[in-house]
Parts: sequence; C-alpha cells; structure tokens
Amino acid sequence: MTKVENNLYVKVDYKGTLEGGEIFDTSEGRQPLEVKMGAGQLIKGFEDQLMDMSLNEKKTFTLEPKDAYGERDDSLTRSFEKSQLPPEMTPEVGNVIGLQTPEGQQVPATIVEIGDTNFTVDINHPLAGKQLTFEIEVIGISDAPSQNNACASGCDCSSGDCC
Repeated sequence: MTKVENNLYVKVDYKGTLEGGEIFDTSEGRQPLEVKMGAGQLIKGFEDQLMDMSLNEKKTFTLEPKDAYGERDDSLTRSFEKSQLPPEMTPEVGNVIGLQTPEGQQVPATIVEIGDTNFTVDINHPLAGKQLTFEIEVIGISDAPSQNNACASGCDCSSGDCC
C-alpha cells in the first residue's frame, strides 16, 4: 500500500496552528493520529488533503472555515438558569461544559456570560470561523488498525474532535 485511499488505516503525525501561529493541537509527544479513511472521522478538508498521499510524505496546507469547522453562527448561544447546574459546580466564563441533545448526544458548550440567575453558553465548535494550518506526515498506511490505536475515532485534543 503506497497511497492513502478510502478504507485504509492511516497514521499521521500532525501540528495544527491558527493564523497567528498558535498551536491548537499536535501529535508531538503523543501517539500519532490513526484513522480509517472515508469513515467520517476527520474534518472534510483534512481528509481531502490526506487522500493520495504516500508513506513518509509531508505536506503543509491551510483550510478555510468551510472546509474545517464551518463559520461561526451567532445564533448558537443558549441561556440557562444557574439552578440547572450541579450544586458543586461554580460556573466561570471560558469553562466548557457538556450539554445533552434530546437525542442523547453530548455537545461541548463554552460559558460566555454569567448573570445573577442565568448563564449563557456558545455551542459553536471552538475552532469555528477560524482558518487552520496543518503540517502533516503520513507515517503508516495499513489495511488494519494498529494494536495501540489510541486515536481511532479522530484527534485526541482537549477541544474535542479537532482534525
């Protein structure tokens, strides 16, 4: 297997940076990202850039928001009463909390405002509206996942499913 294609497992070392050069995610010091191509585990632009790469090939590319986490949607804020928080939780602006959709899916939300009785969260992805630059290197291509696949479902970054 010499080229990345759908249904193959690909291992990638990567570094993602914002426009100002700030690193938002990297595999440095961790297991490389391992994904099954075509399985919807990556943002579209990242997967598109990986397609047809060769083993040990390196590439740097920049994704516009539409090919990454989309544009910010200012209507994606919600207010809740503080009484809906667990009693042991003290909300602070910038905290990320988990909300549950009616379907039971967990959605991260960032607290953006705290009032006397209410608080407001933003449910846009933290990287929505941002141009993302990635430096990647394909370090493995296989028809089966590796034994130590620590990242089979996508990037393991603190802000959620990054890549």
